[in-house]
Amino acid sequence: MEILRCEGVCKVYGSGSNQTAALDGVDLRVDKGEFVALMGASGSGKSTLLHILGSVDRPTGGRVIIDGTDLAGLNQTQSAIFRRRKVGMVYQFYNLIPTLTVRQNILMPLALDRKKPNEEYFEKVVVSLGIADKLESLPNQLSGGQQQRTAIARSLIYRPAILLADEPTGNLDQKNSKEIIDLLKLSNRNLGQTILLITHDEKIALEAERVITLEDGRIIDDRPRREEA
Repeated sequence: MEILRCEGVCKVYGSGSNQTAALDGVDLRVDKGEFVALMGASGSGKSTLLHILGSVDRPTGGRVIIDGTDLAGLNQTQSAIFRRRKVGMVYQFYNLIPTLTVRQNILMPLALDRKKPNEEYFEKVVVSLGIADKLESLPNQLSGGQQQRTAIARSLIYRPAILLADEPTGNLDQKNSKEIIDLLKLSNRNLGQTILLITHDEKIALEAERVITLEDGRIIDDRPRREEA
């Protein structure tokens, strides 16, 4: 089942002789349950694409469809609601609210919609991510790795159609980086979560099931990861 489809997505900044094409006709499809890495150097267009997929920005041309919804048909308010409910976001910096506990940070997307959590699913998420004993802690009482685990739990709590992870290990040491990637893989396997991981690091990209390479705003390669001999 298709979760994400991009058709000829373009993004142009500036005008006239000052125009710069950040994305140039990107076609992309991601199916439910896939773990895909989008790899590219700085300036390749991957951050621009991430913002468009997260409905934070709009393409100059082309279409983006997530879970059957054409993002072009959403106004600003609808985009914010769609992003909260359907697109989980994990960033290099954790964006946790410092005055809220771990539990409250995780449940924030549901609280904004005045929805009660599914306690069984909540328990499954926090246990899987290894933070069940930190729920009453504040973010400043956590390590960097624990803060990122909390951010991942928050992104999963609405059971989004797709989770977009933007350089999620960029602010972590090697040990914590490996743990976070392993947790994303666990979320993909145990919770059936569709994940698009954005990274410039080939070693991290090769942890995914499929690796897409973006260069100068175009997809130049899209293939299953190389299997080890």
